[in-house]
Amino acid sequence: MKSLQTRLRPLLVLMATAFALHAAIAPSAQADDKAAAAPKAALTVTTAKPSTSRLPITIGANGNVTAWQEASIGSESNGLRLVEVKVNVGDVVDKGDVLATFSSDSVNADLAQAKAALMEAEANAAEAIANAQRARALDTSGALSAQQISQYLTGEQMAKARVASAKAVVASQQLRLKYTQVTAPDSGVISARMATVGAVAGPGTELFRMIRQGRLEWRAEVTAADLPKIRPGATAVVKAPNGAELTGKVRTVAPTIDPQNRFALVYVDLPAAKGRDANAFKAGMFASGRFELGASEALTLPQQAVVVRDGFSYVFRVNPDKKVSRVKVQAGRRIGEQVEVVSGLDSSSSVVVSGAGFLNDGDLVNVAAAPAPAPAGSAAKAAKPR
Repeated sequence: MKSLQTRLRPLLVLMATAFALHAAIAPSAQADDKAAAAPKAALTVTTAKPSTSRLPITIGANGNVTAWQEASIGSESNGLRLVEVKVNVGDVVDKGDVLATFSSDSVNADLAQAKAALMEAEANAAEAIANAQRARALDTSGALSAQQISQYLTGEQMAKARVASAKAVVASQQLRLKYTQVTAPDSGVISARMATVGAVAGPGTELFRMIRQGRLEWRAEVTAADLPKIRPGATAVVKAPNGAELTGKVRTVAPTIDPQNRFALVYVDLPAAKGRDANAFKAGMFASGRFELGASEALTLPQQAVVVRDGFSYVFRVNPDKKVSRVKVQAGRRIGEQVEVVSGLDSSSSVVVSGAGFLNDGDLVNVAAAPAPAPAGSAAKAAKPR
């Protein structure tokens, strides 16, 4: 028996040592298992809360730049030959300037004939008036019969009528002579020329087109939903294809909507461009622009906080357990690096800013402190040239 105990003693010592080692190792192994089982953060991110900003209210639109009014200048002469054209396309003219001249030889001859007929009528009228005056003087004497007196008085009236008719013919010929010169009805810019030297133009033939006063307008196409927001006098900024911009004023809003495309026209008066942009705007070009309708308060987020997926806008809200929830929002106006959040989020929510594009719904994140903005003084100092 004693020998058996002696044999088993090393085994018992070994078992005791093993139990002691297990008791010592088990807590650290359990801690490692727990650490391995703990969830890991998907990303380290920065967060921000929506801020209230005052954003401008704008409506974008496209449309054509056209002439404010285009005058059609035609011929009022009949069968006369065009002998001189004094202007060309692009020329700036003033009201009353002579644009073209017709041959006046035949008109001058007709005018001279009319003046001669007038002189003859006036001479006949003078004689008839003298005869009528003598007849009136002899009316009570009985030297002339009543029939003769009536003839002299009638002759006087007829002679006066012939003088008036002759004067009308002279005025008509003078008007024809005036029509041999085509003048500008208003100041403006010649936009088209159809006049050709040597052509015989009939009455009403169009010779020139002119942009009245050189004024242009932007005819913006606006949807029916945005139309009630625009009023006459509103400011509009129009951008030419080369990037030049002009600030105009809304003159009027069309009273009807086109049934084909469902757009309404808004007429914007454009000022004359100056300097290097003087030729940036031309009638007939297509231009984009925007209507500036004031400003309003709005909830805004940094642009990188809003993620677009499948055509919808989302933000990732950070919950108290550091997990994120994907929230669908409606994005609105954008200015600089800020985006308006119209709906779907309240001002107390904390959302992911940097790293939002790499997250999914339910991810665990580590929130890092956002970098503090640089002081204005240091920024100014850094920008100061040495």
